[in-house]
Amino acid sequence: MNARIFRHIGGPLAVILTGCAAPGSSDVASNPQTTNVVSTANARSTSTAPLAFDNSLKNLPDDKSKQGESLSDAEPITSGPDVSDFEQKGRASWYGRMFHGRKTASGEKFNMNALTAAHRTLPLASYVRVTNEANHKTVVVKINDRGPYVKGRIIDLSYAAAAKLGMRSDGTQKVKIEGLSQEEARTAREQSQSLAADN
Repeated sequence: MNARIFRHIGGPLAVILTGCAAPGSSDVASNPQTTNVVSTANARSTSTAPLAFDNSLKNLPDDKSKQGESLSDAEPITSGPDVSDFEQKGRASWYGRMFHGRKTASGEKFNMNALTAAHRTLPLASYVRVTNEANHKTVVVKINDRGPYVKGRIIDLSYAAAAKLGMRSDGTQKVKIEGLSQEEARTAREQSQSLAADN
């Protein structure tokens, strides 16, 4: 009995389903006249924008107006936070491999081999000189993260900065932090690079 019902209903059902899959007037691909094609070549020449876009897009700048300008002609970025009046003493710690590649508060990826540090309040992109009070070694670091979040610590240094201060094996060390202006930071970095080149 089930076979008889299937023969009576199955045949017409198969025809209907086949009709749905066959190209026809409702198929957009088979009817190119009904498809809307947007050409980028004449987008600037049209006076009205499509309804889905803001009307201010119709006033696109001329390609020739920006000709000749490039980023290679840009001025170097010299402005940044000046924290030259900042000074603080306390314990420093360092962080390395476990956080390598993670995003910092500044949006940069943490690089344990770069001379960077985390501080709770100093502006991001500011530079400070950190001095190890036990051996008087110094390093200039860029503040690119927030922290440390452990009580009694004032700065969290990258692995490379801790190595320059000779505190990798200690974990923490008493330090002095001195804020720098952007010019002072640039001079200190250039001196550090020239000393490294001499060695």
